[in-house]
Amino acid sequence: MSYKILEGKKGIVFGALDQNSIAWKTAEAIIEAGGEIVLTNAPVALRMGTVNELAEKINAPLISADATSISDLENLIKKSISHFGGKIDFVLHSIGMSVNVRKGKHYTDLNHDWMTKGWDISAVSFHKLMQTLFKMNAMNEWGSIIALTYIAAQRTFPNYNDMADNKAYLESIARSFGYFFGKEKKVRVNTISQSPTLTKAGEGVKGLEGFLKYAEKMSPLGNASAEDCAKYTVMMFSDYSKKVTLQNLFHDGGFSNVGVSQDIIDSLD
Repeated sequence: MSYKILEGKKGIVFGALDQNSIAWKTAEAIIEAGGEIVLTNAPVALRMGTVNELAEKINAPLISADATSISDLENLIKKSISHFGGKIDFVLHSIGMSVNVRKGKHYTDLNHDWMTKGWDISAVSFHKLMQTLFKMNAMNEWGSIIALTYIAAQRTFPNYNDMADNKAYLESIARSFGYFFGKEKKVRVNTISQSPTLTKAGEGVKGLEGFLKYAEKMSPLGNASAEDCAKYTVMMFSDYSKKVTLQNLFHDGGFSNVGVSQDIIDSLD
């Protein structure tokens, strides 16, 4: 049974690429909860993904935008407000990319030009997005902005590479910009730290299958799926989380608070 907790609310979803994407699942969950959305992704992602199918399925506009480009973001927001006939209630930033991960560069031997590119796409784009929303006064009061992150921002996962640094910076941006968005616009900003999830972005991380198995054994509730994350995000977009802001919210089956599980101990015997 679906409760229409987003009825009357409108927003933008960044990052849906294919049906395994958390953003894709979230877009579907938003529609089911009564919300309306505009879908967006970078031009290259639109060419390599299948988001057009999602746009047709849920009858949502699909607007191309490079999240690292202020002019693209301004165009996207302007067109979204025009489409909705008013301001925006929620935004999902589900964007992450590391050229070093894709190219198999070890963390001790990074290409720093690639590092800068990944940092811009994965983290600085979140600041650019919020700065544009803020300056354009595009958000309704009590709106909600969410970015997806991972616990490698706080703990060492060797093969997560420079994406860990990107996520740490992303979370800091959420807190820093979230203060001003809350104080001046009554808009809340949070990050959701999701379980390792088998998505297109995650495929490039060496040893992802090991991550998934380890996290499953560590988490008392098991790994949170993309569908689980979508539902949690919907709740964070709703009025039920009206006073939650500046938080990094762990959505990982309890993984983040377990030192070692009995399953892991037993596997070492």
